[in-house]
Amino acid sequence: MQIEQQAAIVTGGASGLGAATARALAARGAKVAVLDRNADGAAALAREIGADGQAIGIGCDITDTASVLAALDAARAAHGSARLLLNVAGIGTAKRIVGKDGAPAPLEDFERVVRVNLVGTYNVTRLVVAEMVKLAPLADGERGVVVNTASVAAFDGQVGQEAYAASKGGIVGMTLPLARDLAQFGVRVCTIAPGLFLTPLMAELPQAVQESLAASIPFPKRLGKPEEFAQLAAAIIENPALNGEVIRLDGALRLPPR
Repeated sequence: MQIEQQAAIVTGGASGLGAATARALAARGAKVAVLDRNADGAAALAREIGADGQAIGIGCDITDTASVLAALDAARAAHGSARLLLNVAGIGTAKRIVGKDGAPAPLEDFERVVRVNLVGTYNVTRLVVAEMVKLAPLADGERGVVVNTASVAAFDGQVGQEAYAASKGGIVGMTLPLARDLAQFGVRVCTIAPGLFLTPLMAELPQAVQESLAASIPFPKRLGKPEEFAQLAAAIIENPALNGEVIRLDGALRLPPR
């Protein structure tokens, strides 16, 4: 699908991979709605990448249906119905199922990560595509494209990553059925599973730790750049043959147990 002039929704768009994706889509001429729990950050990015209403920043909790519907209403009023959905919002955590004190991990921690990463992704997708499938098809029969974000942890979950790996594994697992479900409407669905990327959270780690992590990547021997994630997201949108696929973006990294 051609990106130029299409209305796009990017969740988690105020920073990191989401911000890079929003920038890339805007640079290619899309009308971008930046959704994030950080409403001020979303608005700031929209001002940075948008001109003449090309971008709008909206506060949104992807786990709350009323919040998502309000955000979609605002995005539609600004840009029309979206043909592009980029689900990038997510959180991470690491906690062993049994702590050093012998106590079991709090169930609430597991539920929170799964609710944001997996349920939140499904929630936004169901609400966006319900409108997307009603749009007139383009010349090639397409009505829209959904790009979700998993992680290599879905395949190589490390010690203490039960919640994160389960949430991202769920996104991987629903990619093909979503694509099959929406194929009748001309809506494609793919997922990107990034490895170690230089996000704001990663940048907070000591330089020595960053270098150690980068050294574990076969090639290129550095942390991934957010714009490389965005480049792949754009390529998925533009290539009509990509559907129902999960693409690892990790420099051939396979995570060790620790």
